[in-house]
Amino acid sequence: MPRNPGKRIAIRPSLKEGEGGRIKNNWRALFLDHLAETSNVSESAAKAGISPSRAYKVRREEPEFARQWLAALWEGYTHLEMEVVRRLRSGDQTTTDSGRYDFANAVRLLAAHRDNASQAMAQQRNVSAAEVRASIDRKVEEIRLQIRHERARAESGQ
Repeated sequence: MPRNPGKRIAIRPSLKEGEGGRIKNNWRALFLDHLAETSNVSESAAKAGISPSRAYKVRREEPEFARQWLAALWEGYTHLEMEVVRRLRSGDQTTTDSGRYDFANAVRLLAAHRDNASQAMAQQRNVSAAEVRASIDRKVEEIRLQIRHERARAESGQ
C-alpha cells in the first residue's frame, strides 16, 4: 500500500475513541483482510486496533486505500453469494448453532450491497457498473428462484 511517506493524516481526538495506545503499522492490511471476510467495518476496525472513524477518514484521504476497501467489499460480497449458493445446492439450511440459515436476509444483504459490489467489480474487470449491476441482478434473481424451488420441494414433502 504505497503512501506518501511525508504525508501524515491528522486524526482529531474524537475520532480516536476506542483506540488503545500505539497503532500497529500494518493496521490497513489487518483491516482490509477482516473486511473481506466479514464486510463489517466496525468489526474490521476493532480487529485492526483502530476506530471506525479513522478507517473512514483514511479512505477519504487515500485513493489507493479507498480502492482496496472496495475490492475487499467485493470479495466479501462474493463470499456471501457463494455461501448462499453452496447452501442451496447442498440443502444445508442449518447454522453452526443448529438454527435455520436465513436465506431471505442473505438475499436482502446481497441486493443492498450490489451497488458497492458492482462498482468494485467494474474496477476489477474494467467494464461498466451498469453491466456488472445487471449481472448481479440476474444472480440474485437466480438465488431467489432457487429458494422458491427449495421451499416448494420441502412443502410437497420431497
